[in-house]
Amino acid sequence: MKRLLLIAGLIFAATLSMQAQKFALVDMDYIFKNIPAYERANEQLNQVSKKWQAEVEAIQVEAQTLYKNYQNEVVFLSQEQKQARQEAIVNKEKEAADLKKKYFGPQGELFKKRTALMSPIQEEVYNAVRDIADLRGYQLVLDRASDAGIIFGSPKIDISNEVLSKLGYSN
Repeated sequence: MKRLLLIAGLIFAATLSMQAQKFALVDMDYIFKNIPAYERANEQLNQVSKKWQAEVEAIQVEAQTLYKNYQNEVVFLSQEQKQARQEAIVNKEKEAADLKKKYFGPQGELFKKRTALMSPIQEEVYNAVRDIADLRGYQLVLDRASDAGIIFGSPKIDISNEVLSKLGYSN
């Protein structure tokens, strides 16, 4: 009898632990491409990035020009003039490197601008995904666009269009 109760208890416990879990997929790239504000912010970031890159390149060209001029004139320069020119070249290269770090470094201006422009939109999308997941009882929502190794995902569980609808965008 004890054995029968033990087996019944194990079967009952296994049945409870095997409750169906619900999953969903979203395609964040698809969602963001269908949000005009995100596309505008992305374009604005690209324009600023190109402008800053042009500034850095201009200083790098100046440094290269100084170096070429130095090479052409090195035989005619005194030791003091050589040293002054070398310092000017090094300073110009340092200026370019510092500007590049200021704009494109890990905590640079581009990072700050991207955070300021993109974070509110990303937060809004995240909240919409979370609301839909809570409403439908999803325990896990995966991003199809990420490199998560999803080989196949049924379109039946893709909630990307529902997220866009919740945000007020129709596709």
